[in-house]
Amino acid sequence: MNNEELLNIVTDSAKFDGAYNIRINGKLFDRKVNDNVNIVSKPNNSGIDIYIKDNTTSQTIGIPVILTSGDITEKVLNDFHIGKDCDVTIIAGCGIDNCSSCTSQHDGIHTFYVGENSKVKYIERHYGHGEGSGQRVMNPETVLHLEKNSKMEMIITQIEGVDSTVRKTTADLMDGANLVVTEKVLTSNSQTATSIFDVDLNGKNSKAKLTSRVVAKDNSHQDFYSNVKGNNDCYAHVECDAIIVGNAKVGSTPKIVANHPDASLVHEATIGKIAGEQLLKLLSLGLDEKEAEGVIIDGFLK
Repeated sequence: MNNEELLNIVTDSAKFDGAYNIRINGKLFDRKVNDNVNIVSKPNNSGIDIYIKDNTTSQTIGIPVILTSGDITEKVLNDFHIGKDCDVTIIAGCGIDNCSSCTSQHDGIHTFYVGENSKVKYIERHYGHGEGSGQRVMNPETVLHLEKNSKMEMIITQIEGVDSTVRKTTADLMDGANLVVTEKVLTSNSQTATSIFDVDLNGKNSKAKLTSRVVAKDNSHQDFYSNVKGNNDCYAHVECDAIIVGNAKVGSTPKIVANHPDASLVHEATIGKIAGEQLLKLLSLGLDEKEAEGVIIDGFLK
Protein backbone atom coordinates (compact mmCIF):
# COMPACT_ATOMS: atom_id res chain seq x y z
CA MET A 1 0.00 0.00 0.00
CA ASN A 2 1.50 3.35 -0.99
CA ASN A 3 1.55 6.53 1.08
CA GLU A 4 -1.31 8.19 -0.78
CA GLU A 5 -3.63 5.20 -0.32
CA LEU A 6 -2.88 5.03 3.40
CA LEU A 7 -3.39 8.77 3.85
CA ASN A 8 -6.72 8.59 2.05
CA ILE A 9 -7.90 5.85 4.43
CA VAL A 10 -6.95 7.59 7.69
CA THR A 11 -8.32 10.97 6.53
CA ASP A 12 -11.35 9.53 4.70
CA SER A 13 -10.04 11.35 1.59
CA ALA A 14 -10.69 14.72 3.24
CA LYS A 15 -9.43 17.91 1.63
CA PHE A 16 -7.69 20.30 4.00
CA ASP A 17 -8.77 23.83 3.17
CA GLY A 18 -7.00 25.06 6.27
CA ALA A 19 -3.51 24.15 7.42
CA TYR A 20 -2.03 20.66 7.58
CA ASN A 21 0.95 18.73 8.87
CA ILE A 22 1.72 15.28 7.42
CA ARG A 23 4.15 13.00 9.23
CA ILE A 24 5.56 9.86 7.54
CA ASN A 25 7.89 7.33 9.17
CA GLY A 26 8.83 9.63 12.04
CA LYS A 27 9.60 12.72 9.96
CA LEU A 28 7.79 15.78 8.64
CA PHE A 29 6.64 15.10 5.06
CA ASP A 30 4.63 18.22 4.23
CA ARG A 31 3.17 21.25 5.98
CA LYS A 32 0.94 24.20 5.13
CA VAL A 33 -0.02 27.15 7.35
CA ASN A 34 -2.12 30.28 6.81
CA ASP A 35 -2.95 33.60 8.43
CA ASN A 36 -5.21 32.01 11.06
CA VAL A 37 -3.48 28.69 11.71
CA ASN A 38 0.21 28.28 12.47
CA ILE A 39 2.05 25.01 13.07
CA VAL A 40 5.42 24.93 14.83
CA SER A 41 7.64 21.88 15.33
CA LYS A 42 8.69 20.92 18.83
CA PRO A 43 12.37 20.24 19.55
CA ASN A 44 13.86 16.96 18.31
CA ASN A 45 10.91 16.35 15.97
CA SER A 46 8.84 15.15 18.95
CA GLY A 47 5.58 16.78 17.86
CA ILE A 48 3.97 20.07 16.95
CA ASP A 49 2.18 23.09 18.41
CA ILE A 50 -0.92 24.21 16.49
CA TYR A 51 -2.02 27.80 17.10
CA ILE A 52 -5.52 28.80 15.95
CA LYS A 53 -6.40 32.48 16.22
CA ASP A 54 -9.57 33.90 17.77
CA ASN A 55 -12.63 33.92 15.45
CA THR A 56 -11.21 31.32 13.04
CA THR A 57 -14.12 29.53 11.35
CA SER A 58 -14.91 27.14 8.50
CA GLN A 59 -11.46 25.57 8.26
CA THR A 60 -10.48 21.90 8.12
CA ILE A 61 -7.04 21.17 9.55
CA GLY A 62 -5.23 17.87 9.01
CA ILE A 63 -2.50 16.22 11.09
CA PRO A 64 -2.30 12.60 9.84
CA VAL A 65 0.53 10.20 10.62
CA ILE A 66 1.51 7.10 8.69
CA LEU A 67 4.15 4.39 9.17
CA THR A 68 5.18 2.23 6.24
CA SER A 69 8.43 0.80 7.57
CA GLY A 70 8.83 -1.92 10.19
CA ASP A 71 10.72 -1.51 13.45
CA ILE A 72 9.56 2.06 14.12
CA THR A 73 8.54 3.17 17.61
CA GLU A 74 7.68 6.82 18.13
CA LYS A 75 5.97 9.04 20.68
CA VAL A 76 4.57 12.35 19.48
CA LEU A 77 3.23 15.24 21.57
CA ASN A 78 0.86 17.61 19.74
CA ASP A 79 -0.64 20.65 21.50
CA PHE A 80 -3.63 22.56 20.09
CA HIS A 81 -4.04 26.16 21.24
CA ILE A 82 -7.51 27.20 20.06
CA GLY A 83 -8.62 30.78 20.55
CA LYS A 84 -12.03 32.19 21.40
CA ASP A 85 -15.10 32.04 19.15
CA CYS A 86 -13.61 29.52 16.73
CA ASP A 87 -15.43 26.84 14.71
CA VAL A 88 -12.98 24.37 13.14
CA THR A 89 -12.62 20.73 12.15
CA ILE A 90 -9.44 18.81 12.90
CA ILE A 91 -8.73 15.49 11.21
CA ALA A 92 -6.09 13.30 12.78
CA GLY A 93 -5.38 9.60 12.64
CA CYS A 94 -2.68 7.06 12.11
CA GLY A 95 -2.19 4.35 9.52
CA ILE A 96 0.40 1.59 9.76
CA ASP A 97 1.34 -0.64 6.84
CA ASN A 98 3.75 -3.17 8.31
CA CYS A 99 4.99 -5.96 6.08
CA SER A 100 7.97 -6.84 8.28
CA SER A 101 8.48 -9.15 11.25
CA CYS A 102 9.20 -6.18 13.57
CA THR A 103 6.75 -4.07 15.55
CA SER A 104 5.62 -0.69 14.25
CA GLN A 105 4.24 1.53 17.03
CA HIS A 106 2.87 5.05 17.19
CA ASP A 107 2.01 6.69 20.52
CA GLY A 108 0.51 10.15 20.37
CA ILE A 109 -0.57 12.59 23.07
CA HIS A 110 -2.89 15.34 21.81
CA THR A 111 -3.61 18.14 24.26
CA PHE A 112 -6.37 20.63 23.45
CA TYR A 113 -6.78 24.06 25.02
CA VAL A 114 -10.19 25.15 23.70
CA GLY A 115 -11.04 28.83 24.22
CA GLU A 116 -14.37 30.30 25.31
CA ASN A 117 -17.32 29.85 22.95
CA SER A 118 -15.28 27.79 20.49
CA LYS A 119 -16.48 24.68 18.68
CA VAL A 120 -14.10 21.93 17.63
CA LYS A 121 -14.94 18.80 15.66
CA TYR A 122 -12.12 16.30 16.07
CA ILE A 123 -12.03 13.23 13.83
CA GLU A 124 -9.50 10.49 14.53
CA ARG A 125 -9.19 7.35 12.37
CA HIS A 126 -6.86 4.40 12.97
CA TYR A 127 -6.03 1.66 10.50
CA GLY A 128 -3.55 -1.21 10.27
CA HIS A 129 -2.46 -3.19 7.22
CA GLY A 130 0.34 -5.48 6.07
CA GLU A 131 1.09 -9.14 5.50
CA GLY A 132 4.09 -9.28 7.82
CA SER A 133 4.09 -10.93 11.23
CA GLY A 134 5.14 -7.70 12.97
CA GLN A 135 2.68 -6.02 15.29
CA ARG A 136 0.81 -2.82 14.44
CA VAL A 137 0.44 -0.88 17.71
CA MET A 138 -1.23 2.49 18.38
CA ASN A 139 -1.67 4.15 21.76
CA PRO A 140 -3.45 7.51 21.42
CA GLU A 141 -4.02 9.80 24.39
CA THR A 142 -6.20 12.91 24.29
CA VAL A 143 -6.23 15.59 26.98
CA LEU A 144 -9.01 18.18 26.82
CA HIS A 145 -9.29 21.53 28.61
CA LEU A 146 -12.65 23.05 27.66
CA GLU A 147 -13.20 26.66 28.66
CA LYS A 148 -16.54 28.40 29.28
CA ASN A 149 -19.29 27.57 26.74
CA SER A 150 -16.92 25.68 24.45
CA LYS A 151 -17.86 22.47 22.67
CA MET A 152 -15.74 19.51 21.61
CA GLU A 153 -17.13 16.77 19.39
CA MET A 154 -14.87 13.74 19.01
CA ILE A 155 -15.44 10.97 16.45
CA ILE A 156 -12.97 8.15 17.03
CA THR A 157 -12.82 5.19 14.65
CA GLN A 158 -10.59 2.14 14.65
CA ILE A 159 -11.31 0.68 11.24
CA GLU A 160 -9.38 -2.61 11.32
CA GLY A 161 -5.95 -4.18 11.42
CA VAL A 162 -4.63 -2.71 14.71
CA ASP A 163 -3.11 -5.49 16.82
CA SER A 164 -2.97 -3.61 20.12
CA THR A 165 -4.25 -0.25 21.29
CA VAL A 166 -4.78 1.58 24.55
CA ARG A 167 -6.68 4.82 24.00
CA LYS A 168 -7.08 7.24 26.88
CA THR A 169 -9.16 10.43 27.02
CA THR A 170 -8.96 12.87 29.93
CA ALA A 171 -11.14 15.99 30.08
CA ASP A 172 -12.04 18.88 32.36
CA LEU A 173 -15.04 21.07 31.55
CA MET A 174 -15.76 24.60 32.72
CA ASP A 175 -19.15 26.42 32.90
CA GLY A 176 -21.41 25.56 29.98
CA ALA A 177 -18.80 23.40 28.24
CA ASN A 178 -20.04 20.43 26.22
CA LEU A 179 -18.16 17.24 25.31
CA VAL A 180 -19.61 14.69 22.86
CA VAL A 181 -17.59 11.55 22.10
CA THR A 182 -18.54 8.80 19.68
CA GLU A 183 -16.15 5.87 19.62
CA LYS A 184 -16.31 3.00 17.08
CA VAL A 185 -13.81 0.14 17.40
CA LEU A 186 -13.46 -3.09 15.43
CA THR A 187 -11.13 -5.90 16.48
CA SER A 188 -10.57 -9.37 15.03
CA ASN A 189 -8.20 -12.34 15.25
CA SER A 190 -6.27 -11.98 18.56
CA GLN A 191 -6.25 -8.18 18.67
CA THR A 192 -6.77 -6.22 21.90
CA ALA A 193 -8.23 -2.77 22.48
CA THR A 194 -8.70 -0.79 25.69
CA SER A 195 -10.56 2.52 25.98
CA ILE A 196 -10.28 4.69 29.10
CA PHE A 197 -12.28 7.88 29.73
CA ASP A 198 -11.70 10.14 32.73
CA VAL A 199 -13.96 13.21 32.71
CA ASP A 200 -14.34 15.98 35.31
CA LEU A 201 -17.47 18.11 34.97
CA ASN A 202 -16.27 21.08 36.99
CA GLY A 203 -18.41 23.86 35.56
CA LYS A 204 -22.04 24.75 36.08
CA ASN A 205 -24.27 23.45 33.26
CA SER A 206 -21.42 21.46 31.77
CA LYS A 207 -22.40 18.36 29.79
CA ALA A 208 -20.76 15.19 28.53
CA LYS A 209 -22.06 12.38 26.34
CA LEU A 210 -19.79 9.36 25.80
CA THR A 211 -20.92 6.66 23.37
CA SER A 212 -18.83 3.58 22.62
CA ARG A 213 -19.88 1.12 19.89
CA VAL A 214 -17.56 -1.83 19.51
CA VAL A 215 -17.44 -5.09 17.58
CA ALA A 216 -15.12 -7.85 18.76
CA LYS A 217 -14.63 -10.82 16.43
CA ASP A 218 -12.75 -14.15 16.52
CA ASN A 219 -10.50 -14.30 19.62
CA SER A 220 -10.08 -10.56 20.11
CA HIS A 221 -10.58 -8.79 23.44
CA GLN A 222 -11.85 -5.30 24.22
CA ASP A 223 -12.25 -3.39 27.49
CA PHE A 224 -14.06 -0.13 28.17
CA TYR A 225 -13.48 1.94 31.32
CA SER A 226 -15.05 5.28 32.16
CA ASN A 227 -14.80 7.46 35.24
CA VAL A 228 -17.09 10.50 35.09
CA LYS A 229 -17.21 12.90 38.03
CA GLY A 230 -19.97 15.48 38.41
CA ASN A 231 -18.49 18.28 40.49
CA ASN A 232 -21.19 20.89 39.84
CA ASP A 233 -24.73 21.27 38.49
CA CYS A 234 -24.07 19.18 35.37
CA TYR A 235 -25.24 16.29 33.17
CA ALA A 236 -23.47 13.24 31.76
CA HIS A 237 -24.53 10.13 29.86
CA VAL A 238 -22.20 7.17 29.29
CA GLU A 239 -23.18 4.34 26.95
CA CYS A 240 -21.26 1.25 25.84
CA ASP A 241 -22.80 -1.09 23.22
CA ALA A 242 -20.89 -4.15 22.04
CA ILE A 243 -21.41 -7.00 19.58
CA ILE A 244 -19.48 -10.23 20.09
CA VAL A 245 -18.75 -12.56 17.16
CA GLY A 246 -17.00 -15.90 17.65
CA ASN A 247 -14.95 -16.39 20.82
CA ALA A 248 -14.27 -12.72 21.46
CA LYS A 249 -14.53 -11.06 24.88
CA VAL A 250 -15.71 -7.58 25.86
CA GLY A 251 -15.67 -5.93 29.27
CA SER A 252 -17.36 -2.67 30.27
CA THR A 253 -16.69 -0.85 33.55
CA PRO A 254 -18.54 2.46 33.68
CA LYS A 255 -18.12 4.50 36.87
CA ILE A 256 -19.99 7.69 37.72
CA VAL A 257 -19.44 9.82 40.81
CA ALA A 258 -21.74 12.68 41.87
CA ASN A 259 -19.85 15.18 44.00
CA HIS A 260 -22.64 17.77 43.82
CA PRO A 261 -26.34 17.46 44.71
CA ASP A 262 -27.38 18.77 41.27
CA ALA A 263 -25.16 16.44 39.24
CA SER A 264 -27.22 14.17 36.96
CA LEU A 265 -25.24 11.18 35.71
CA VAL A 266 -26.36 8.11 33.72
CA HIS A 267 -24.53 5.04 32.45
CA GLU A 268 -25.66 2.13 30.28
CA ALA A 269 -23.94 -0.98 28.91
CA THR A 270 -25.17 -3.65 26.49
CA ILE A 271 -23.05 -6.60 25.34
CA GLY A 272 -24.26 -9.52 23.26
CA LYS A 273 -24.31 -11.45 20.01
CA ILE A 274 -26.03 -10.38 16.81
CA ALA A 275 -29.78 -10.79 17.25
CA GLY A 276 -31.16 -13.90 15.58
CA GLU A 277 -34.10 -12.09 14.01
CA GLN A 278 -31.72 -9.67 12.28
CA LEU A 279 -29.82 -12.54 10.72
CA LEU A 280 -33.01 -14.34 9.66
CA LYS A 281 -34.38 -11.25 7.94
CA LEU A 282 -31.23 -10.75 5.89
CA LEU A 283 -30.94 -14.47 5.11
CA SER A 284 -34.48 -14.37 3.77
CA LEU A 285 -33.35 -11.65 1.35
CA GLY A 286 -30.77 -13.95 -0.18
CA LEU A 287 -27.62 -13.10 1.78
CA ASP A 288 -25.47 -15.86 3.23
CA GLU A 289 -24.63 -15.79 6.94
CA LYS A 290 -21.25 -14.11 6.51
CA GLU A 291 -22.70 -11.41 4.26
CA ALA A 292 -25.58 -10.84 6.70
CA GLU A 293 -23.18 -10.44 9.65
CA GLY A 294 -21.17 -7.93 7.63
CA VAL A 295 -24.24 -5.82 6.86
CA ILE A 296 -25.30 -5.78 10.52
CA ILE A 297 -21.82 -4.89 11.78
CA ASP A 298 -21.38 -2.12 9.21
CA GLY A 299 -24.71 -0.62 10.21
CA PHE A 300 -23.88 -0.88 13.91
CA LEU A 301 -20.54 0.94 13.51
CA LYS A 302 -21.89 3.79 11.35
